Amino acid sequence: MVRRTRSSVTAAALAVAALLLAAIVLAASPAGAQDESLAQELMVGTKEAPPFAIKNGDGEWSGISIELWRKLADQLKLRYRFVEVSSVAALLDGLQAGKFDAAVAAITVTPAREKQVDFTLPYFQTGTGIAVQTDHVANWTPVVRSIASYGFVQAALALLGLAILAGLLIWMFEHNSNEGFGRGLAHGLSSGVLWSTHTMTQRVVGGAAPITLPGRIVAVVWMIVSVIAIAVFTAGITSALTTKRLHGAVNSIGDLSAVRVGVVQGTATEDALSRMRIKHHRVASAAEGFQALQQGSIDALAYDRPILAWMIRQGSLSAELTDVTFEPQSYAIALREDRVLRKRLNIALLEAGQSDWWKDVLFRYLGQTN
Repeated sequence: MVRRTRSSVTAAALAVAALLLAAIVLAASPAGAQDESLAQELMVGTKEAPPFAIKNGDGEWSGISIELWRKLADQLKLRYRFVEVSSVAALLDGLQAGKFDAAVAAITVTPAREKQVDFTLPYFQTGTGIAVQTDHVANWTPVVRSIASYGFVQAALALLGLAILAGLLIWMFEHNSNEGFGRGLAHGLSSGVLWSTHTMTQRVVGGAAPITLPGRIVAVVWMIVSVIAIAVFTAGITSALTTKRLHGAVNSIGDLSAVRVGVVQGTATEDALSRMRIKHHRVASAAEGFQALQQGSIDALAYDRPILAWMIRQGSLSAELTDVTFEPQSYAIALREDRVLRKRLNIALLEAGQSDWWKDVLFRYLGQTN
């Protein structure tokens, strides 16, 4: 009986010890750390990137990303404070150094940035847009460049080559029988080329004309070929110049290689242009890029499309967005690596993204619902 009592006491003591050990482990568990970390004031980095992060004269923040963060923070009962920096690179560096707990602005998710910090689920899908001057009527630069382009020169040389070939054939068949194409090699060849050029341009002038049967056959063939060649050349050049004149120098991604492109340094757009091997001029900000565009030091400004649209609309700039959009982008909230906050934010983001509140925010700032 005594042995049983001692065994029961020992078992009870072990059970109590196990409970105490479990309590200690639970108190030191990540969940406990999570609650403690979320109770602290979070340092949230941001930068001006209208319409996603807008700072007014009183230092108050608004914008799509700012309103979204406030909505999530209210839902999760987070305490936070905004800290402003000058660039996205500074935001990422601050997260890596532990200066910030989160970063909200127009932050694009890229493979390189994913290696640096953590990201929530994307909350906005967009792409890179291209802004150009709207004053096409007064800007003849694209037209001049089209005329001086390799394609234009190549087409003009092709027509000249055909005219010389026809003149040479006429001289070969006519110089022995036709005095107009005789009197020496220089005179005969020049007369043949002059005749073929007149025929190609459909000019009626006096002078030598083919009189031999082979010469007349060549003449008939050349008349037909020259009409087709000049028509194709004229139509192609007219279409190209009209497009450049009315729509500017950028109508496709390929056109970026032929113009001076400005890009904000340190952005995902700069990385994209580098991958595509497109030469570009770096500017410190989108505002500086628009200034360079107005001054004519660049022909196009490539940047996040919604930001370009916002700046054009709000600043009454003499610029417009082209129909060209490339390099799809996803905006997300950046977090310190392995932040315990990420899962809770993701759940809240999914709920907010399906709400009427989010549609109203997008409509107020962009006039769309993404």
